[in-house]
Amino acid sequence: MGGCDCLSIDTVNKDTEPKDTYPIPRKIMAEPDYIDDDNPELIRPQKLINPVKSSRNHQDLHRELLMNQKRGLAPQNKPELQKVMEKRKRDQVIKQQKEEEAQKKKSDLEIELLKRQQKLEQLELEQQKMQEEQENAPEFVKVKGNLRRTVQEATEAPDS
Repeated sequence: MGGCDCLSIDTVNKDTEPKDTYPIPRKIMAEPDYIDDDNPELIRPQKLINPVKSSRNHQDLHRELLMNQKRGLAPQNKPELQKVMEKRKRDQVIKQQKEEEAQKKKSDLEIELLKRQQKLEQLELEQQKMQEEQENAPEFVKVKGNLRRTVQEATEAPDS
């Protein structure tokens, strides 16, 4: 009964409204001719598959973005170059920290080796200085040194 009342109201409203002289087109684009034909030889157009949307990587990325949006996490909008530079800086800082820790945590053996190396370097420097002094010394000082050595060797030889 309610369905009939609606129809009668609609028909009454249509009759009372003035009709437009220009008909309103139902669709903006014209329908192609081949849709009406039932010709089996024609190839019907199909919607093309977007290879980006069908790829697994795109689907995973889209799913991750949707999950982040639901959680309230915004994606990082940093350029790729800035990300790379930040990563390099972070790696460099970590490398520096590791080197500092390695220097602080030297073993006892390394400490002893460093001490011996320093002593050897000092001895070499002293020997070089002595040689330079001897080379720069006058001739009579060299002869005097040689005489002392020969006298000492001569006195030590008969004793033994």
